[in-house]
Amino acid sequence: MNSAFAQAVDAAPRAPGRPAVRAWLIALAVLVLAMVALGGATRLTGSGLSITEWRPVTGAIPPLSHEAWLAEFAKYRQIPQYELLNRGMTLDAFKVIYWWEWSHRQLGRLIGLAFFAPLVWFWTTGAVRGRLVLALLGLGVLGGLQGAVGWIMVASGLEPGMTAVAPIRLTLHLILASLVLAALTWLAVGLDRPDPPPGEGPTSASVRRGAFCLAALVLVQIALGGLVAGSRAGLTYNTWPLMDGRLVPPAATLFSGNPWIENFVDNLALVQFNHRVFALVLVGAALWHAVTLRRTAPDSAGARRAGALAALCLGQAALDIVTLLLVVPLWAGLAHQLLAMAVLVVAVAHARLCAASGRSLAAQPA
Repeated sequence: MNSAFAQAVDAAPRAPGRPAVRAWLIALAVLVLAMVALGGATRLTGSGLSITEWRPVTGAIPPLSHEAWLAEFAKYRQIPQYELLNRGMTLDAFKVIYWWEWSHRQLGRLIGLAFFAPLVWFWTTGAVRGRLVLALLGLGVLGGLQGAVGWIMVASGLEPGMTAVAPIRLTLHLILASLVLAALTWLAVGLDRPDPPPGEGPTSASVRRGAFCLAALVLVQIALGGLVAGSRAGLTYNTWPLMDGRLVPPAATLFSGNPWIENFVDNLALVQFNHRVFALVLVGAALWHAVTLRRTAPDSAGARRAGALAALCLGQAALDIVTLLLVVPLWAGLAHQLLAMAVLVVAVAHARLCAASGRSLAAQPA
């Protein structure tokens, strides 16, 4: 991740209770992964617009009576998704999609509580201090922004003529969740670790740059996947490696919209094509990085991590193809999204440890 964030972590003096802090950060990362999975399920089941109001506090209480359920259902029947897609839905069917969205929002509230309550405790007891506190507070702000963007995303789906949320807002929501997960991973892996772990060995500047570039490429691919999910582009062109009988669709298909820039968000062919092509770029970069480390430091922990990361990227690409060919069933869509988060976690952890071993190399006498 960026150098300023790294300095914020590394400059913090060591303090007692750090194993508990690391366990807390890991637990938060697991909760974020669960949040991403639940958010994916909410999207794939078409449940994201079932709650039409944003009530951060009172919204934690679901309908507790038949009359309360009827009132919530009446609100849902007023939005375009009901009129255009779900007209005639029964109350029992509405309850199913309501519980998906309510659970997603409730888990968000739990994450907020699980972040701020322990943070106050660790801060007051001295387990976290100095610049690490600022880094954690910044992470808290990012998490709060994620919640606000979540509502902005939902609000876009309540506008006239809309039956789902705007793809660009869904993508922003996913990017912020990915950044929160990446930051938690960076902090947990690097906490009180100014030196490389056993078996790591110093890494060159080019290897460190490669590791950071891989983490950035993973984030870009997740963003492109968010556009595919938001526009439902995965439900079209369900063949591989060809799209509509061609490796590369004609320009008239990829840029049929006007203005041309909107094709990158709204044109299903271009949105899916970009995700396909960038998957090849990511896999190629991961394999190159793994081969480079295998040649320069074959017995190092960094080489083993790079190999594992390349294998994960290959597995993710294969799952991407399966998901596409099966026209995005729920299980495949969720597995694809979760594996993407796993790739991100490994990429960020690898970059963090390469950064630590890079400092070890810089500290060696000339």
